[in-house]
Amino acid sequence: MNRRFVLSIPVLAALAACATPEPPRLGSDGKPLARLYRINSADTAEIQFRMLDSVNALRQAAGAVPLQLNAELNAAAATHSRDMAVQNRPWHFGSDGSSLLDRVQRVGYTGAPLGENISETYETEIETLAAWATDPVQRDVMTDPRARHLGFAWFQEDSGKIWWTLVTGA
Repeated sequence: MNRRFVLSIPVLAALAACATPEPPRLGSDGKPLARLYRINSADTAEIQFRMLDSVNALRQAAGAVPLQLNAELNAAAATHSRDMAVQNRPWHFGSDGSSLLDRVQRVGYTGAPLGENISETYETEIETLAAWATDPVQRDVMTDPRARHLGFAWFQEDSGKIWWTLVTGA
């Protein structure tokens, strides 16, 4: 009996693989409805390295050297993402009037901050990166040849809205 059960596992796995995926739900306009992208805190490193790899691919295409993740810039980005959520607006100034320079100095970054990209969205980090890459100003932040360090973080509200912040420095 156990032998038949064990032999049936591969057959069941093969049948499960053949299952038809659920079609996307469509809105009244006929377009697919957005899926909620929920971030688990255990995925932080994976998401940060996926962003780093993607930014470095853009930089390679632009002829720039690869960036390295920087803990201080990650901290500055995380602080600003949470602060934007508190203010309920995406902008480059903190609720206390702080600038990018102020935020990176507060976390002990000794290099020079070069740029900051921000976003308020329900999209994934890669969809957000793609949007930034289409804007020349935001793309320049990511491909600046002077940059050597990257900070990347986010804050996700209970509603699912994500506040993304990317910071570069040299």
